[in-house]
Amino acid sequence: MTPTLPRCAVIGAGSSGIAALKALLAAGLDATAFEASDRIGGNWVLGNRNGMSAAYRGLHINTSRERMEFSDFPMPRSYPDYPRHDQIAAYFDAYADRFGLREHIRFETSVRHAARGRRGGWTLTLDDGAVERFDALLVANGHHWDPRWPEPAFPGSDTFSGIQMHAHEYADEEVFRDRDVVILGMGNSAMDLAVESSYVARSTHLAARRGAWIMPKYAFGRPFDQLPNDPRVPYRVRYWVAERIVRAQTGSPERYGLPKPDHRFGRAHPTISGRILDRIGHGAVTPKPNIARLEGDRVVFVDGSAVDADVVVYCTGYKISFPFFDEALVSAPDNRIELYRRVFHPDLDDVFFIGLLQPLGAIMPLAEAQGRWVAAHLRGEYALPDRSAMLADIARDQRAMRRRYVSSKRHTIQVDFDDYLRDVERELRAGSARAGAVAA
Repeated sequence: MTPTLPRCAVIGAGSSGIAALKALLAAGLDATAFEASDRIGGNWVLGNRNGMSAAYRGLHINTSRERMEFSDFPMPRSYPDYPRHDQIAAYFDAYADRFGLREHIRFETSVRHAARGRRGGWTLTLDDGAVERFDALLVANGHHWDPRWPEPAFPGSDTFSGIQMHAHEYADEEVFRDRDVVILGMGNSAMDLAVESSYVARSTHLAARRGAWIMPKYAFGRPFDQLPNDPRVPYRVRYWVAERIVRAQTGSPERYGLPKPDHRFGRAHPTISGRILDRIGHGAVTPKPNIARLEGDRVVFVDGSAVDADVVVYCTGYKISFPFFDEALVSAPDNRIELYRRVFHPDLDDVFFIGLLQPLGAIMPLAEAQGRWVAAHLRGEYALPDRSAMLADIARDQRAMRRRYVSSKRHTIQVDFDDYLRDVERELRAGSARAGAVAA
């Protein structure tokens, strides 16, 4: 007798959710995705109706087209190396149409609560009060939608006379026009917003809590992320080479008045920007140290200097959140969640996480690989190691993360792009052998 395949639910139809849904359907599984918005694309949809998108009018990708595309659906060659948000959203629409995903997506339907049964399986309560039951749950709700504000808030923030906003709220440069702007952060969003502000604001100051390496988008006439990166070479060697390329291409950050990174290249998530150093070099953006306090209509920095400010933008990252789970069941305090290879929960054998990682590169091909991995597991073609082996692997991974990365809520789900894809393939082969041994 052929065993009954599990019925699967996917939470989210952004880039990770549609990749997972496609993998499940291709494996012959019954799968439904629940999407709170009226269209797919998640973070890449400008003005997304669900309010969760961080896209803004001038947004372009920071990883190149060829590193972002799905393996079996190339982006149009007419796209530039670094496409705009609307081109990426159109690409995801085309992907969904090509593989017949729309009929399996419940749009404008959010999951209010996901409860696990005593013997497994999931009962989903939807926002309209409807209840549906599934055997397996794939979580692809993203990790760039729940803003993390400065903790604690800066003194004087409650009486500041200007605008305070998180980068997630930013829509276009009009909020900066003819105003004095202070942007806090050294990540991709901070650099992009500082560049946009520099063309329309009266003044733009970029405040840094710590130093960061800034990667150019191009090196040797190619997108930087398309330079050779063989995972067989130890990462320390690869990042040593990358640091020297960065130094040769742009020089050190402190050359531009930015704080010196307190870590070697590759020990924190680098920032990718092809324009920020140019704008600093032209005096359109002024680097500053961390904010000390806000005073009326001014921002005071830790070095004692102060500037007028009409707008302060906090580019301080996001929380990993699962609002549909009971916190005692699944949560990520301080952005930490311990999963086997970023996908499998060691104590819950019927919930899987897709796209919950932060690579130096795009998430999409990794989510695609994860979706295929989970599909193989649900079909019985891949078997996990036992719980003790998974816990030991998780512990090793956590130790390696602590050794390698600076301590930060930003560096809890880091992976190396090429290494992760290689490791998934290796683990699939190992798990296939385990599944075969069990069947025999």
